[in-house]
Amino acid sequence: MTRTYGRLAAAGGQWAISAEPHVIIRIKRIFPRMVQGRTGTLFLKDTPEVARDLEWLTERWPLELDAQSASRLRSQASQHRDTEVAVGEILVGQRALSLGFRQPARPPRPYQQQAADLILATGRLLLADDVGLGKTFSSLLVLRNPDALPALVVTLTHLPQQWVDEVRKSLPWLNCLIIPTSKPKNSGYQLGRPGGPLPDVLIMGYPKLAGWSDHLAGRVNTVIFDEIQELRRGRDALKGVAAAMVADKAKYKVGLSATPVYNYAGEIHNILEVLAPDALGSRNEFLREWEGQTLGGGRNYKVADPAALGTYLRDQNLLLRRTRKDVHLVLPDPIEIEQPVDTDHASIEQVAADVSHTARIILGQEEATREERWRAASDVDWRMRQATGVAKAAYVAEFVKLLLESEQKVVLFGWHREVYGIWLSKLGNYLPVMYTGSESPREKQLAAEAFRHGESRVLIMSLRSGAGLDGLQEACSAAVFGELDWSPEVHRQCVGRLARDGQESTVVAYYMVSDDGTDPLMAEVLGVKKQQAEPIRDPNVALFEPLSTSTDRARALAAAVLSKASRHVGGQEAKSA
Repeated sequence: MTRTYGRLAAAGGQWAISAEPHVIIRIKRIFPRMVQGRTGTLFLKDTPEVARDLEWLTERWPLELDAQSASRLRSQASQHRDTEVAVGEILVGQRALSLGFRQPARPPRPYQQQAADLILATGRLLLADDVGLGKTFSSLLVLRNPDALPALVVTLTHLPQQWVDEVRKSLPWLNCLIIPTSKPKNSGYQLGRPGGPLPDVLIMGYPKLAGWSDHLAGRVNTVIFDEIQELRRGRDALKGVAAAMVADKAKYKVGLSATPVYNYAGEIHNILEVLAPDALGSRNEFLREWEGQTLGGGRNYKVADPAALGTYLRDQNLLLRRTRKDVHLVLPDPIEIEQPVDTDHASIEQVAADVSHTARIILGQEEATREERWRAASDVDWRMRQATGVAKAAYVAEFVKLLLESEQKVVLFGWHREVYGIWLSKLGNYLPVMYTGSESPREKQLAAEAFRHGESRVLIMSLRSGAGLDGLQEACSAAVFGELDWSPEVHRQCVGRLARDGQESTVVAYYMVSDDGTDPLMAEVLGVKKQQAEPIRDPNVALFEPLSTSTDRARALAAAVLSKASRHVGGQEAKSA
């Protein structure tokens, strides 16, 4: 009779393990996400991956199982093996799960079909292909499977119509509906024909998701989260909770973003907590397993080895990313140029003096609560970034004028309304149009059309308002960053509006960098964040060391403000003398 070392049982979505002490010690080393109860019993989530590992464990240390638990273990482990085989064959081109489905109106590229097949095989995927490789089309290919319908697409506020156009162009037999209201009018509210089924594809912006999550959870078989970096706060945010509610009951879950990590690698945990909640464990488990470090009072967290995390996500078939080179799509890499720009130093010094008291709160030199320090950090960041943008705005406009002597059109990226006002005044002869956070979706659509096909030669775009927008590559290859963002991935998204399939010229991006205000510090912090973001998407990427090891940008900015304020006071005193 084979000796057993304990007992293994499946119950309530968990595996419970009671075993001899030396086996328990080994199990804790193998399963860093296990939870130990007060009685010493270990608990693990009941997933196919865990079952596969437990099957191996019971070969080394046999455990007693009742008939139902043994059947559950075999079934879950077999499912994991079958999926692993299917994924391996898909990745080497030996299997295509959707060959029997209706063909789309335009032929997919092989790598796009591969992504769709992976989603059908695993039920979940974060698709992080380079900007311009057709992630939207890849995700729509899944909807050829009748079992994937009805589907819900959640996207940015200004993009629902673009999705409708894409569905009609690719899968014209599907009927679409843009959800019109922020929430159902009543508990029995019907989408589509009264008493009829849901439309094949429902489309909404992220702000509407919380109002509709109860109504749609369990009623859609596929959910596609476009620009899924919107969920980087995970279940800490209302839309993250709503997204998880719908995704948990859907058969297929897809996240689309070329830049899923905007800041620190911990954001990938928040995103996968929605797409695949069992993949990385709880936040504490994730931090423990990946040697995470919390930042900013726990609002952000980074990991010790983001490249290893990126490799793990690929090995688990949770993340798929292909570059243009990987898929042999010949597009020249964008040229990025750091362009020094003149600045009105006096105006920056004046603002620094105005916020010096607030800066002292951040540094702990004034008594304040934690919440007051957080608000102070936000205020200093906003006012100093705005002051920097305003101080260089006129000089940025002159550079754009110079650029328009050789370029037909230019996209100008910024952030603050006051800066936009200066640009509109200085560049009025070029009929500039706006695509920022203040325009309605319809106004944004008209602005994009005026720039693409009309007489406007300058599109003023907010740094974070153009994600997902397609078509600019047909009209322009020059981008100017008149203001900077704290996240390098935002810059990548912006450049990707131009550097994508259909672009016939080499894209050139000019970063207008001042030697004053927030620009010098932002350049340092961007280096730190790039260290976290790049290896998640590409573990083999070579990175420079960050210019500064400090990630507490609020304190660094506060110190810089006080230094500048003291120089301003000294200058004023010298003038008086």
